Amino acid sequence: MAGAINAVVGSGTLITFPVLLALGYPPVTANVSNTVGLVPGSLSGAYTYRKDLAGYGRLLVQLGSAAVLGAITGAILLLVLPPGAFRAIVPALIGLALVLVLAQPWLRRVLAGRHGEERRRAGPLLLLGVFGTGVYGGYFGAAQGVLLLGLLGVLLSADLQWINGVKNLLAGLVNGVAAALFLALGTVAWQPALLIAAGSVVGGLVGGRWGRRLPPAGLRAAIVVVGVVALVKLLAG
Repeated sequence: MAGAINAVVGSGTLITFPVLLALGYPPVTANVSNTVGLVPGSLSGAYTYRKDLAGYGRLLVQLGSAAVLGAITGAILLLVLPPGAFRAIVPALIGLALVLVLAQPWLRRVLAGRHGEERRRAGPLLLLGVFGTGVYGGYFGAAQGVLLLGLLGVLLSADLQWINGVKNLLAGLVNGVAAALFLALGTVAWQPALLIAAGSVVGGLVGGRWGRRLPPAGLRAAIVVVGVVALVKLLAG
């Protein structure tokens, strides 16, 4: 589910993170293991859009560099800040993610009305925004894809299918860089990380190819329900 949702919506962490919490993993360990596990799924989702992204190598390198720098910053913050800070910050981030997921239909309507304004160039504001989403993704990452969809749609292109491919690539880079740092410096619970990795690869391929046929309202409802469960779990200690 998380791999497919990441490829289509970009909020798969709201599926896997609360499951790890429910299984008894501490929040920071759950987040680290979740990030490591979702990397293969993010990349498999990006792979399905490879034809759409052909010919935009320079642009993708610019955006990818900003995302990678942000991911390093966010991952370091996660590792150096005390666990209490994560417990205090993550409920607010989940709440923000849920608001963004609920607002996605409005975002899509706004973006769909911008045809004819194609630029597809990486300006300073866009690069700064991608860096900021990279920081967010490296630290926690739920609804990182929704943030990227809104940002890329306003500052880069009105083609939702094309920017969804860019979003999948950037999210995969952010998760990959954060995972590499977590592997070197953090604590990974390998059993759930490997299980998430295996499931997210299949889900990423399915979501990238056929996920657009699924009813968006149903996906959003599932994400919101699971996100509320995560909030309750965190706030209940």
